[in-house]
Amino acid sequence: MNLADMLSYADIHQLSRIAGTYNCECNGHSKNELIQSILSTVGRRDIFDSQIGALSTQDIRFLNSLLFDQRGSFSLEELVARVQQSRFEKEETDAAWNPRDTITRFKQLGWLFNGHSQQTKYLFQVPADLKRRFVTALAKRFEQQLDAAEEPPVYRDEQKLILDDIANFLLFLRDQEVMLTSDNAMYKRSLQQVLERMAVREESVGKTAWRFGYGRMFREYPNRFSFIYDYCYYNDLVTEHHQVLALTEQGLARVNEGGKEDPVQVYRFWLRLYKGPVPHLQSIAQWLNRLCKDWVTFDSVKRALVPLIRPFYYDTPDSILELRIVQMMMHLGLLRIGEEERCGRVIQVTKLGSSIIEGTYVPDEEKIVLPFDNR
Repeated sequence: MNLADMLSYADIHQLSRIAGTYNCECNGHSKNELIQSILSTVGRRDIFDSQIGALSTQDIRFLNSLLFDQRGSFSLEELVARVQQSRFEKEETDAAWNPRDTITRFKQLGWLFNGHSQQTKYLFQVPADLKRRFVTALAKRFEQQLDAAEEPPVYRDEQKLILDDIANFLLFLRDQEVMLTSDNAMYKRSLQQVLERMAVREESVGKTAWRFGYGRMFREYPNRFSFIYDYCYYNDLVTEHHQVLALTEQGLARVNEGGKEDPVQVYRFWLRLYKGPVPHLQSIAQWLNRLCKDWVTFDSVKRALVPLIRPFYYDTPDSILELRIVQMMMHLGLLRIGEEERCGRVIQVTKLGSSIIEGTYVPDEEKIVLPFDNR
């Protein structure tokens, strides 16, 4: 429902609070006058832009968590969790801070409403037309921080190479018996043979202080191949049994048929796998799609989007954007990355990427929960 519909269902006390927030001058005892005055005031671009401009970074994170969620309503517990998630640990904390205060403030702005039916009265909704205005206003705010760039003379565009390499991995398992360690990891020799078959080459993982959170086998394998391995495992194409890695019946059929994976399903799996450590991953991908239609500098994209990203243990927001989001989106064929002499690193969304991102939504409950010892 749009704002006008939600206002019509609101009681006069809530309407009065919203009207007071916007300093509306009208008959406070007339529901119709309150609604018309609120609609007129909120509809003014200068008023709306000033409210957006006054939001704190934490408010923007909370708002951002709602904008690309296709569900129509949220419980109070969900909203409280999202407000808490918008307040990063390293930021100053106020002992008196209460996440419900943010929700109350959004209600007083007319940005959140309780449902009107018996089934939805304890749920909260964002007016659909305001959602569109929020996206437009925030996009303008982010765009002001971007630096445009010329097309670089050389750039990496992996297109659908990851689909080829999923097939290459399955072919390797059809032709080779692969033994596993007690931790169900491939031995170095087998791993090296697989990596040499990949269209995009990676080095084996060296000894590092920590590697966890971005996949079941992320600790053992390099980033891209770890993702390929987990995709095959969770989609029942490979099996680990008695310390042997082999194709399942479904995996063998896929190889024999010569079929390739659907790039939409590969993207969906990436969202499910990375949503845990990067809660706002889906919205960041949506913003990259909107902001990078043309070539822009990576540094300016960082300025705009890094404040939305929560740190994950030793992974900083900068490294999450660079390694876990932008680089992986390049591997998925969604982005291309180049070097421009004047601007340094530059990025642009691909046509394939734009169509996939715009047409794909993964609800939070579909995220993959990794085993405790791999978090």
